[in-house]
Amino acid sequence: MEKLTIKTPPDVLSFIGHTLGFWPKESLVCITLNNNSIGATLRIDLPRQPGQELPYARTVAHYLMSDTTATSLLFAVYTSEPCQPGQPKPHAGTIAALTGVLAEQGITIRDGLFVGDDTFSPYDGEPGTTLALPVSDTQTSAINAEFIYRGSAVQPTNRVILPITREALAKAAAVEHHMDTIRTLPTGTATQRARELWANMLDTTSYPTDDDCHALVANLQFTAIRDRLIADIPGIDEPMQRILFAQTDGAPKWSRIEWAQQLLLHAYTRTSPQHSAPVLTTIGYINWWEGRGSKAHQFLQLALDSDPAYRLARLSDQMIGSGLVAGWNMNKTTAYKALPFD
Repeated sequence: MEKLTIKTPPDVLSFIGHTLGFWPKESLVCITLNNNSIGATLRIDLPRQPGQELPYARTVAHYLMSDTTATSLLFAVYTSEPCQPGQPKPHAGTIAALTGVLAEQGITIRDGLFVGDDTFSPYDGEPGTTLALPVSDTQTSAINAEFIYRGSAVQPTNRVILPITREALAKAAAVEHHMDTIRTLPTGTATQRARELWANMLDTTSYPTDDDCHALVANLQFTAIRDRLIADIPGIDEPMQRILFAQTDGAPKWSRIEWAQQLLLHAYTRTSPQHSAPVLTTIGYINWWEGRGSKAHQFLQLALDSDPAYRLARLSDQMIGSGLVAGWNMNKTTAYKALPFD
């Protein structure tokens, strides 16, 4: 795929929006650079309490150091807080702390942007003296046009909105019917049948029948089968534990992973709340693999809403909350990325 070049501030903001999939709010976004090549993109909520600048900066630096090739970075502060002439920019203490922490690691900040509700400007510019450009300029940038051409879109928020599911009782009964059949089978036989069903879904380009969706959801209710099916998603022939924690030697098949997420969302609409926790947890796990921690957290919380005792959702949410980064995202050759850029 041909590499694209980011040339202007609107290009930078367009890249951020399409890479994240949504327009950030009250966020710090950092993009690591190695010479002129883009590495990792990190979005994290801005600190809400004063006095937390240094701990916050250390946390951000910890995430950014996952890109071991980074030598510099760009940042953008997205906030509704207004700039006042003669006063420091909002979150100036945070940026100063981050500059110092990164300097200790040999990483310099190349440039920064201050992004308000309607305009954006250089972060180090003086309010009232620097020309502020309208945020709408991002819609006409070359990078935005290229992303749209390739099927990408920027959502207004990062909030997960699940598709509507109806006829819960009938769908629950259909899933239970498959679960009764699975219980009669030896574990090895049940697992093999589930893997064959899942592989057929992942290898086709059309959505499965409702009955196959009910069968998939039924299989996900069984812990051993569920873990095996999750490990089958990336299409890597390595030990299951290494796949689950994204620590494989080989790169995952990201198009297969994205298709798995679409299949699971489709299956979600064919099930009932009482059986939805494993489906939503698996989608959350996929988002963690892709480096979308905040979206993974939302899916896991939705899983816990449907079943507060669902252990994998709770443990996975604790893992993400501790700051653990999926191993694939520690390596540029295996990390999830939508497009190559300079």
